[in-house]
Amino acid sequence: MTTTTTAIDLNSDLGESYGAWAMGEDETMLSLVSSANVACGFHAGDPAGILRTLRAAAAQGVAVGAHVSYPDKGGFGRRNMDVASEDLVADVIYQIGALQRLAEVAGTRVTYVKPHGALYNTIASDPRQGRDVVDAVLRADPSLILMCLANAPLVRLAEGMGLRTVSEAFADRAYTPEGTLVSRREKGAVIHDTGLVAARMARLAATGELEAIDGSTIHLKADSICVHGDSPGAVAIAKAVRERLEADGLAVLAFAPV
Repeated sequence: MTTTTTAIDLNSDLGESYGAWAMGEDETMLSLVSSANVACGFHAGDPAGILRTLRAAAAQGVAVGAHVSYPDKGGFGRRNMDVASEDLVADVIYQIGALQRLAEVAGTRVTYVKPHGALYNTIASDPRQGRDVVDAVLRADPSLILMCLANAPLVRLAEGMGLRTVSEAFADRAYTPEGTLVSRREKGAVIHDTGLVAARMARLAATGELEAIDGSTIHLKADSICVHGDSPGAVAIAKAVRERLEADGLAVLAFAPV
């Protein structure tokens, strides 16, 4: 099976430094990716650092998304939370609004929303929290696009509620045979071999296929590829993926206008 894909988005989680604690290499990553999922302060990031990242994204012409999260700085947004609907809707609206204003000051704008960490994984299949996040995005700005895990039930739920979506795959993460991400608590969940990562993403872009952790083949329809900004060697991985995609004739372009 081959696809007619001529362009694909490359995204990364940025703006996650906090005070004296540095996370990732934002400016370098912004020279490699086409979309930046920028922290909104709930799992990481402080206002000054977020603003710096937004200014750098504007200078590089990189699209900006709100990387909304559970209120969990201590756990970097990776702890599951049973948040009441009223709180979750308000939290997401709050984060989007804060990033929109900072982006305006930085000379750019927020064009999409990508939930972070445990929130992202939960709403991929949890209809109640999924509806809450979609409702929040629609209330905050219905023109925004929701970035979802490829093949997740959330895609149908969001589109059924009238929200546009874009599906993504993860360059440096292993997948289960069911097409979900292998838990970070399990061995082999994160892939660090740059050559292997680049080859996997080239196969995905060309055929819509990936090898699952058990060796089986899964099928994913993805319009964007994520390289985690906080992964060891993230810049090298992003560079290898971009170079391989471009060598195969694919343009790396944002799915939403800047």
